Amino acid sequence: MNQTSTTMQSGFSGIFRRALAAALLLAAWAVPGLAQDLPEIRANGVIRHLGVPYARFVDGSGEGFDAEMVRMFARHIGVRYEYVPADWTNVMQDLIGGEIDYRSPVRPAGKRPVRGDIIANGLTILPSREKYIDYSTPTFPSAVWLVARADAKIKPISPSGSLSRDIEATKAKMLEGGTFVMDDSCLDPKLHGLDGKNYRLLRFPAASQNDLVPAVLKREGEMTLLDVPDIIVAMEKWPGQIKVIGPISEEQLMGAGFRKTSPELRQAFEEFLAGIKADGTYMELVRKYYRSAPRYLPKFFRDPSIRR
Repeated sequence: MNQTSTTMQSGFSGIFRRALAAALLLAAWAVPGLAQDLPEIRANGVIRHLGVPYARFVDGSGEGFDAEMVRMFARHIGVRYEYVPADWTNVMQDLIGGEIDYRSPVRPAGKRPVRGDIIANGLTILPSREKYIDYSTPTFPSAVWLVARADAKIKPISPSGSLSRDIEATKAKMLEGGTFVMDDSCLDPKLHGLDGKNYRLLRFPAASQNDLVPAVLKREGEMTLLDVPDIIVAMEKWPGQIKVIGPISEEQLMGAGFRKTSPELRQAFEEFLAGIKADGTYMELVRKYYRSAPRYLPKFFRDPSIRR
């Protein structure tokens, strides 16, 4: 083969490779299940919001604090909003399109359908989850507290002025009865140094976080770990029927979750979130869904550096 033929073959090969790459990109845009970043989402004209119904972040019909925020974000980037119902057991897998094992190194094994582009449902920022997804700047504060029935013999702690001492005093209260916990969530006893101690831990199914307070009220357990947004909702839903015993964790933070292959989408959300915090829209949402949140978690709402 002469030099001219070799050059022509090389040229055709380059054209073929570019055409193949373009075809694959078009296919990725056309197939909703494939992983997408902002350009593909804009090309498809829709952003799919994965939401687990939980504590007014998302309700069963796709409304709530996070649902309204993602709707605003959809308008911000010029696409249609679509709510995709999810559950705690599978929501991360639905985002990344792979299996997750928090007890093993990062190896999302096996292929699954990618059902959504963003998780927003009061998703606590945890190191175990950060191995698989990227989070936005915090969208809401939280903390884990110990809760019991109002008529339980267990008495609330007396605040000492030191959060670390109050946490230890609260953990001591757990020796007085069984406590519901939930693995692989913000209520995981491993996160709070509760495993392997003398506590009677009652493992609760991960998909049923909304049923924790009803289980306590039915006397299936004396106490439960619960995060603060859920406590705010529970106190309004069951007034006078539950009481807070004390804190189990330091303040935690929640954020929206993105695939690690969607950096442009995450950046667009960061810009949107900064905008609604600056113009007051964010606090309007807080007052609409969690009017008492600044009283329960004042540090987040008082400190601009955290809110950013």
